[in-house]
This record gives sequence, C-alpha cells and structure tokens, in this order.
Amino acid sequence: MDKRKHPVIFIVEDNKAYIKIVEHHLKSNGYTSLHTFVSGEECLQNLYLKPDIIIQDYKLQGINGIFVLSKYKKKLPYCEFIFLSGQDDVPTAVNAIKAGAFDYIVKNDKAMTLLVPKIEDVIRLQNHKRKIRKYYNALFLSIVALFILAGILLLSNRIFLY
Repeated sequence: MDKRKHPVIFIVEDNKAYIKIVEHHLKSNGYTSLHTFVSGEECLQNLYLKPDIIIQDYKLQGINGIFVLSKYKKKLPYCEFIFLSGQDDVPTAVNAIKAGAFDYIVKNDKAMTLLVPKIEDVIRLQNHKRKIRKYYNALFLSIVALFILAGILLLSNRIFLY
C-alpha cells in the first residue's frame, strides 16, 4: 500500500475502551493500517513495523509517552507523534512539543474532531519532506556526476597534451 495514502498508524493507549473509540474513528475516516498497543513497552517492541504516525497517551502505565517518543525518534526520525492525552495543562503540552511531538490534543469532546485534520497535516508534512529528500538526492547525484565528468575531461586533456 502507498504509505502516503495509507500511513501505518500506532495507537498507544492504556484504556482499552478509548483505543476502540480512536480506532473506530480512524477506520471510519479511511485509515486502514492501524496497530493498537496498551503500553509504551508493547509499542517499542513493534518498532520493526516502522509506523509513520504514533498517536499516544502522554501518561501511560510503565514507561511514559515522552520515553516512547525519544526511542522512536532515534530509530525512525520521520515518524511523527500526536499526543492524545487527558493531561489538560499547558506545561505538559509544551513538554511534549519540545520533546519532538507534532501536536498535543486533550482528550475531550472535541478530540476526535481534531485528530483527523492533524493526521492529514502530518501526511502533508511527511510528503513534503519526502519530496525535499528526493530533490536533495537528485542534486547530490548531479553534483557527483559533474565532478566525475570534470575529472574525465581533465584526464582526457592531460592524455592529449602528452
């Protein structure tokens, strides 16, 4: 499947009922590649699935959301995090953003309404970053090709001069 249209999304939440709500909401909005986990540890054990987006609670039993974020950002720097948490205070949200989260949504009656547009923002950002990497790679290869061509021309001029 095309990751740009169907990103791999992890939902990390220790409340199993809330996982079902988020999962149902995302499926009803066309997101099909969803994986759910009830702990940060379980999420980290599935790093090999290479998620594009992780939606997680800030305050998890065991290791917290910031720890999970830091581990994933080291291994998968292009994975984006959206915190979906009951912690309704500015310092917690600021801490999550400073740690590298894309956004922080408070669990309330508007949370599901905010979630899908944030996911779409992440997808747009990731597509933009892919394009930039593609252009940088093409530029790099062009520069390498120019150096090789310049080297060949210099060598061929030396050969003809002698």
